[in-house]
Amino acid sequence: MNSTSKLLPDTQDKLEMPSLGALTNLWAKIGILSFGGPAAQIALMHKLVVEKMRWMTEKEYLNALSFCMLLPGPEAMQLAAYAGWRSNGVIGGIIAGGLFVIPGAIVIMALAWIYALYGNVPLIQALFLGVKAAVLVIVVEALLKISKKALKSNKLKILAMLSFISIFFLNIPYPLIVLAAASYGFFLARGKTPDVQTIVEKPKGFGALIKTVLIWLLVWLLPLFAVAYFTDQQILIEIGKFFSKLAVVTFGGAYAVLAYMGQDVVNHWGWLTPEEMMDGFGLAETTPGPLILVTEFVGFLAGFKQEGSIGLGIAAALITLWTTFIPCFLWIFAGAPYIEWIGAQPKLKSTLQAISAAVVGVILNLSVWFALHVMFKEVELNNIGPIQLWQPELSTVDWRVIGLTTLCAFLILKLHWGIVRVLGISSLLGACLVYIT
Repeated sequence: MNSTSKLLPDTQDKLEMPSLGALTNLWAKIGILSFGGPAAQIALMHKLVVEKMRWMTEKEYLNALSFCMLLPGPEAMQLAAYAGWRSNGVIGGIIAGGLFVIPGAIVIMALAWIYALYGNVPLIQALFLGVKAAVLVIVVEALLKISKKALKSNKLKILAMLSFISIFFLNIPYPLIVLAAASYGFFLARGKTPDVQTIVEKPKGFGALIKTVLIWLLVWLLPLFAVAYFTDQQILIEIGKFFSKLAVVTFGGAYAVLAYMGQDVVNHWGWLTPEEMMDGFGLAETTPGPLILVTEFVGFLAGFKQEGSIGLGIAAALITLWTTFIPCFLWIFAGAPYIEWIGAQPKLKSTLQAISAAVVGVILNLSVWFALHVMFKEVELNNIGPIQLWQPELSTVDWRVIGLTTLCAFLILKLHWGIVRVLGISSLLGACLVYIT
């Protein structure tokens, strides 16, 4: 266990630290089942890591989630890497983070290959109709559970609602919402005494931090220098530079990354058309793994279009994957030893609690956005002054999705069926409905 914390006996006894075998099995399962983007993936990890396996406490999970939401890049993958590190060190972090990404990366690689050669495949879309319905319920379940734990006062509830209004209706950038919530939490902690129930020593040794940063910088950048030195394919060099920059500057989670990337990929670089970009979003939304795996789809098509070469497409996709996810290990392994210490300091703890409340509002935003786009075939974004409104075209409601979502809600929330079982039933029913109707 990599924590320097000294927990009360009754708290410590509740945690179970896994073997590498058990950790590998669980994260392979999570990697295969992690459909639906960050909100659903955070929910799935919470359900299995905190509730079922008890490898992390609720407090540790929320502290880690708040920390990851402050980092550039995909927060769900970073949370997975931290959870692995928390129980099994750097090796555990690499296994958890890697397995969270690899299954979805394999699927996206195969689908991008098919897409490049043949375009969209109706059978795949049919199967994922039911997956979307199940994922929507998983997101709602997570929202209910996380909000119950994170919103312990009326002030935090108000903060969560303000966060939702800010991002959903006012389109305020997520980093600004986090900054405002953090400032509010820091202000609330004035005069508070240290937490007497959890004594956490500040990690010592600045040299260890520098060593970690240098090692992972080399792991990240050396392959890119090798590509630039040994190949004359300019597209590979451009992709390496672009997605390395993306890994550093895109704060605010996966959706912030996608918004920034979508504009540059289409308008500046011209690697994809708007239609291809939307198809990539759709594939990433309905396949396992981080939503940010859409970068792999972008890389594959950008490489493939240069010479019509599958090999160049694969090389570009691999570079994209490397520059998207290796920096996540750098951020996590550098910051992980400090997360519990931060959570035990009165001002920093209050700051993280406020950020956690803001995160609830963000998850609510993702839940509503996802529900609208799953249940309606056409959703239009309209602006009324500073207010943005997502308005579904009521005539395009998909009754199949509503029916499947209702069924999944009954199975998950009422009967408490397992995720695998529900996903399997819902995807098969969805495929049947597509071909019947």
